[in-house]
Amino acid sequence: MSQMAFVFPGQGSQSIGMLGELASRYPLIIECFDRVSDTLGFNLWTLLINGPLEQLNQTEHTQVAMLTADVAVFKLLQQLGLPPISMMAGHSLGEYAALVAADALSITEAAKLVQKRGQLMQETVPLGQGAMAAIVGLENKDIEAICKEVSTPLEQVSPANYNAIGQVVIAGHTKAVEHAIQLAISKNARLAAVIPVSVPCHCPLLTEAASLFEEYLQRAPFKVPSLPVISNVDVSVYESVEQIRHLLKEQLYRPVRFVETIQKMQKSGIDFVVECGPGKVLSGLIRRIDKSMEAISVNNIASLDVALLKFK
Repeated sequence: MSQMAFVFPGQGSQSIGMLGELASRYPLIIECFDRVSDTLGFNLWTLLINGPLEQLNQTEHTQVAMLTADVAVFKLLQQLGLPPISMMAGHSLGEYAALVAADALSITEAAKLVQKRGQLMQETVPLGQGAMAAIVGLENKDIEAICKEVSTPLEQVSPANYNAIGQVVIAGHTKAVEHAIQLAISKNARLAAVIPVSVPCHCPLLTEAASLFEEYLQRAPFKVPSLPVISNVDVSVYESVEQIRHLLKEQLYRPVRFVETIQKMQKSGIDFVVECGPGKVLSGLIRRIDKSMEAISVNNIASLDVALLKFK
């Protein structure tokens, strides 16, 4: 019997018109967006369908849009009939969607949290001060050494996402990131390039944002998840509300350990992973991490039909 896990994508998978096809057939998608729109006081679905892209790509809007899209797809799959789920995880922001799917928080409470998370991230790191870059083709220890070598007391860079074997995203001060890119190229990295983001995530530049965010996490009415959800920060399974609040705060300035998350799933007997939400980024990473695991993404009618066939 196949053991199934769900993973939820974060920022970077958004696009104008995402989930439009699913919404045309299944009203539940727009119902989820309506609930969040009513809570936040602006029409999120209209922004998603009509843009402008610059507004959707603003961190406070992106985070709410991706959270709602991830949860809407999960709720739709639930409505259509899901086999038992053994485990869940999210990538960065996607962890909030995993917690909603595991009944640890309502979608409206999570939307308020991630909107505030995005606002604080944007406000505490002025535009242009920080950057992120993808490095492909070097070992983790080489990338960690590069970050250490180029960092100074005033200009720092560190690993932000351990995404796949040989694929790490770094984040920090713009000059340090640029210096690290040059050094990675000199060490024969297959790719070393800046990622277009408005805020450098999962690095110490967000320590102040995390401190400010803590009070909102403390007020949020979390519950213990109804099934295992793996933390990005330390790859532990959430077992208490205190642990959730503590690790979601740290998640802002500590790296996402996605490789270890998938390896933990594999060791737990998971052999089938569903990426739930826009894009196909995570299913692609999973295939690079462990070729023995089957990974599919659900984000339109065709992929939904494939998933439903596999669930039978």
